[in-house]
Amino acid sequence: MESYLFPSIIESNNYEIRNVASDLLHGLKFYEDDLGYIIGYLALSEGVAPGKAINSFPNDLDYKLLAKAALLLSYAKNDSPKNVVTGFPYALYHVNKSKAEDLLNGTHQITFDPAPFEKTGLTQMITTKVNSVEVIPEIEACTIAARKGELKKEGNFFMVSIGYGTLEACLSTEKGLVYRTITSLVGLNYAVNLAIKEISKSFYLGLRTEHQFDVAFKEGKIILNRQELDITLIRKRTLQRYFTDVISPYLKNVWKDDDFKNTNSLLLTGGGSLYGDLVDCFKKDFDFLNVQVVPNPLTFAGEGYCIRSLENSKGDKDAALGMDIGNSTTVVTLFPKKTEIVH
Repeated sequence: MESYLFPSIIESNNYEIRNVASDLLHGLKFYEDDLGYIIGYLALSEGVAPGKAINSFPNDLDYKLLAKAALLLSYAKNDSPKNVVTGFPYALYHVNKSKAEDLLNGTHQITFDPAPFEKTGLTQMITTKVNSVEVIPEIEACTIAARKGELKKEGNFFMVSIGYGTLEACLSTEKGLVYRTITSLVGLNYAVNLAIKEISKSFYLGLRTEHQFDVAFKEGKIILNRQELDITLIRKRTLQRYFTDVISPYLKNVWKDDDFKNTNSLLLTGGGSLYGDLVDCFKKDFDFLNVQVVPNPLTFAGEGYCIRSLENSKGDKDAALGMDIGNSTTVVTLFPKKTEIVH
């Protein structure tokens, strides 16, 4: 099982872009209604103002394009018909479930431009088939990965997935999720927007999109007026405010004392768990729990989707596909063939 990830950003582009990427993953460009779009890494490097709406719906253009990019990438790695498993934050799961099933099910024809990663690339079309689609809550995928993936977690535990658009949390028991404890609240973009406001008091940030600034937030530095500005202290303050003002009070209202009698373990996943300053806030506030960051937090939910897909496919690895279309990163998880089909 392998995961491939790219930034969840898009931008329309009908210009020729040739030989600027090493492979399909870094050179995603295809067409929708005769209009070209660059996706992910290519949009980040060649785009002017690439972006994506937070928590977009399956009938929104950005979601459709990211789903199509995920299907194209999965076809390149393994062209067998797929049984897709994907998901949404719990607050959006019910309203999006049937729409996502309708969008992804069936046969898809994708016209793409290989020129960004091939000197002599000509426009090509692939046809990929999705035999079935299951949509589950994102936090459920995380608990599947925790119990059936590399971690092999046993017993009861709290799970917190800190994404860019939403934070998801729940108590997981060996019998399943305790639905009363499932939580969806604002994600890391809360801290990112605080940082934008703080920096903009002293510097002109130009026409950067929120997603472009998110890259600087991750790196802890930004180039302004041709000078590098260290923003690690600003990042630390905004992450601490995010935890103090949003996460801590909300979890105190949802997780009851009796819940803490059932476990001493808290697992963190998602992009937010890569920030040590935010992890330290959890460890301080929940000092009576064993707080642990899972392996591969960026691809953890995708692995859970893929494990579920493998079960739905009765062990057929070629048919398994987990698709995690996140607000910051899209993750495609599957069992690739030895030779890549799309060159």
